[in-house]
Amino acid sequence: MNTSSLNYLLVFLTIMISITSQINPNLALRCLSTEPATTTEFIRTSCKAATYPDLCYMSLSTHANAIQTSPHSLAHTALSVTLTTARTTKGVMSRISKDPGLQEREAGALRDCLEVLGNSVEELQKSLIEMSHVRINSKDFGLRMNNIQTWVSAALTNEDTCTEGFEEEAMDGRLKKSVRRRVEKISHLTSNALALINNVPPIFTSYQ
Repeated sequence: MNTSSLNYLLVFLTIMISITSQINPNLALRCLSTEPATTTEFIRTSCKAATYPDLCYMSLSTHANAIQTSPHSLAHTALSVTLTTARTTKGVMSRISKDPGLQEREAGALRDCLEVLGNSVEELQKSLIEMSHVRINSKDFGLRMNNIQTWVSAALTNEDTCTEGFEEEAMDGRLKKSVRRRVEKISHLTSNALALINNVPPIFTSYQ
């Protein structure tokens, strides 16, 4: 392309942008948006059904582009976020359990907690894999969703069991607070994921 043609093209584009801006000055801003209002509003509305709606929205809104307005994608993402958090927490607690300064009852409670957290991780992982195979309108939708609900419910029970092991008054207060705070976050994320799973429709529906 020669210089004359290039200059003509630049002038033409400048004029078109100017005209478009005069017709609708907000058009450019809407086009640049990577998280459309309908997507984030879908997540916010869906999270109202969760046990912890604020945590639900906070943990999922950053994934709005991947979720769009799909209940299936929303539940899948919620499971993925929960699994990642559970794995990270299990790793942290594993390091804490190796502290030579722990009392025997504290070390024992951590070992028990790590065991049930390991079970939770396995159950969440199975749920995530199963969710990847769920197809809306398919004949096995109900069976697969029932499997997922069973595993996620079991993971939630395991997490509750972990925190119960740190109820003794004689234990170090800071350790109890740290463990319970970390495990409760996983528990809350798991509870939210279960609520979103329960709301996945068996047939395709679009968000209005």
